[in-house]
Amino acid sequence: MAGRAPIVVPALKRHTATVIVAHGLGDSGAGWLFLAENYRRRSVFEEVAFVFPNAPNIPITLNMGMQMPGWYDIKSLSTLQDREEDEQGILKSRDYFHSLIDAEVAKGIPANRVVIGGFSQGGAMALFSGTTYKEQLGGIFGLSCYLLLQKRIKNLIPENSPNQKTPIFMGHGDSDQVVAYKYGQMSANALTEMGYNVDFRTYKGLIHSADEEELDHLEAYLTQQLPAVGDKKPEQSL
Repeated sequence: MAGRAPIVVPALKRHTATVIVAHGLGDSGAGWLFLAENYRRRSVFEEVAFVFPNAPNIPITLNMGMQMPGWYDIKSLSTLQDREEDEQGILKSRDYFHSLIDAEVAKGIPANRVVIGGFSQGGAMALFSGTTYKEQLGGIFGLSCYLLLQKRIKNLIPENSPNQKTPIFMGHGDSDQVVAYKYGQMSANALTEMGYNVDFRTYKGLIHSADEEELDHLEAYLTQQLPAVGDKKPEQSL
């Protein structure tokens, strides 16, 4: 499903955790590389590797079929409840993101030391892929995004709901002109009603972007979810 191979920023010290960050429609993994570069300049998250996947070029119906990097097709901007969704594309991308998590686990990183997140379309995939993953993850975050396949997702979550207690961080600007703020709110409410632990933050005046305050809150979230373990062996949660 993926386009070019992901950009990987290795851990500076012993690799004990991984953060996977999915970009939005029309972007690339390089578009969010600044996140890891900022952390490296300040010597934070030195045990964490960062993975920035690249979506394949696909035709986007909303953009008159123009091909661009996308995790799934978008056919309309109608309300979340009524919009026709590209279920096949969403499920293919979900499988790809699950494979990225599986690859980290195969390297010896416990699933509960892997965080998946993203922005816009990438954030939507992070919420969907994280909540439907087979093991408990270290964290899930979505910025300026929404919950996919809301009528079907309950049937796609593993029976034991391994990520129901995983803290989910969501941030959304109340002036977002691309993904309406209310869609972020509705998605956070839907996840909460399903029993998920969601921290939804509102950023006044923020358009479809991320600002310094939101990124500071994201850093605090990652610090909480992926504490340094030093020389101790990271343990898989039960």
